[in-house]
Amino acid sequence: MIRIMLACSAGMSTSLLVTKMEKAAQEKGIEAKIWAISEANIDKEIGNFDVLLLGPQVRFMLEKAKKIVDGKAPVEVINMAHYGMCNGPAVLDRAIELVGK
Repeated sequence: MIRIMLACSAGMSTSLLVTKMEKAAQEKGIEAKIWAISEANIDKEIGNFDVLLLGPQVRFMLEKAKKIVDGKAPVEVINMAHYGMCNGPAVLDRAIELVGK
């Protein structure tokens, strides 16, 4: 199972993307736990996720998030076009790619 955590300003704007990613995972036969949180709560989730994806609106905190995660999982900002279009399959594929590295 892959555990994908998304973080944004309040954990709400990514909820639609989470739904689209879950649907894509189901269609591809991938067992995944995908959820969204507020960026303020990243430190409370350490050890619970395999990859952390930041919403483009909090891209300014990429380096801070990497320090919090401290190499325990990949951290990346979601592609703005994929985020804006709620392209769940593309974001899911990128998360899987990051975990595989």
